[in-house]
Amino acid sequence: MSNLTILRTYAQKSPETLPASILFKRSAKNITIFDGYPKSIFHFLILPRIQEPLTADTLRNLPSLLKGDKERAKAVIDAISEDAEAVKKEIQEEMVERYGFKWDIWTGFHGAPSMEHLHLHVISADLCSERMKNKKHYNSFHPKLGFFLHLDDVLSWFGQESEAEEL
Repeated sequence: MSNLTILRTYAQKSPETLPASILFKRSAKNITIFDGYPKSIFHFLILPRIQEPLTADTLRNLPSLLKGDKERAKAVIDAISEDAEAVKKEIQEEMVERYGFKWDIWTGFHGAPSMEHLHLHVISADLCSERMKNKKHYNSFHPKLGFFLHLDDVLSWFGQESEAEEL
């Protein structure tokens, strides 16, 4: 099994079969897993599950999702967003419990993902990790450098499209 396609493998499996060391939580449409190479104290990935009518090809990455049916794409992103809010809330609770305060949490997609299968990063803004080894890692997660596509920005694309169609 290739490391580049491991996320797809997880998304195809029944969540009950994933070990607790991988699976953080699940919903009807997504699974949330611990990032295998966390770049922050808190770092999770939300993956849409491969369920009809969605296919592995449709969910390969953000561009492949957006090339297809726009309503279906919006539904996928909305479901990911809903799960991201729940994960953020749990992270904030853990921050306060462990550290006595909370800090920013970023949610976004990589503009050029290194792994196959659409996944949203939910990552605390500390960027403190032994895995944060070089400038490329920092650049790919920092929210102001253009490599990290914020979830809110992606959601806004759907609003802009529908507004443009009305004109």
